[in-house]
Amino acid sequence: MLALFSFETDAERDTFEYLYEKYKKLMWRKAYDILKDYSLAEDAVSEAFIRVYRNIHRIAEPDSGQTASFLVTIVKNTAIDLYNKKNKLVQIPLDSEHERADSFNLEEAVSERDEAARAVEMVDRLSEEMRAVFLLKYAHDLPHKEIAQILNTTENNVTVRLHRAKKRLLGMAKNFGKDGE
Repeated sequence: MLALFSFETDAERDTFEYLYEKYKKLMWRKAYDILKDYSLAEDAVSEAFIRVYRNIHRIAEPDSGQTASFLVTIVKNTAIDLYNKKNKLVQIPLDSEHERADSFNLEEAVSERDEAARAVEMVDRLSEEMRAVFLLKYAHDLPHKEIAQILNTTENNVTVRLHRAKKRLLGMAKNFGKDGE
C-alpha cells in the first residue's frame, strides 16, 4: 500500500506505516461491522487510509486516543458511504412518513439540536484521557478490551476513566447554566 503514496518527509512515512500496522485490524472490524462484507470492508479501510494520507500532517501523537478515534471515525464514515452507495435505492415514503413530516415541530427540533451541541461541548471539556475513552466507548461502540489495547492501558483503567468521565459529565450537566456555562 505504501508504494501508492509520496510522503514529504521520512517522519510522515514512518507515522503512516505505524498507523497502518497498529490500526488496520481495528479499522477493518469497524468497517465489517457496518458493511457485513469482507471485500467492502477491505475497500473501506483502503479508502480510509487514503484519507489518512491526505491528513497525515494533522496527526501529532500516533498512540493517542484522539488519533485512534480519528481513524475509527474516518473508516466508519467511509464504510457508511460505501454502504449507502451499495444500497442506493429510490425509497417511496409511506403515508406514516408523510404524517411525521407534516407534524414537524420546529421548537422541538431546535431544542434537540441545542442539547446535542451542549453534550458535544461538555465532552470536549473532558481531559484528553477521559474524552478518548468516552468517545471510543460510546461514539465508536468499542469494548473495553479493544479500548485498552488502543490506548496501551489496562481494561481496569478504561473502566475507571469511563466512570470518571460519566461522573464529570453528570456534574457538568447538573451545573450547566448555573454559573454561566
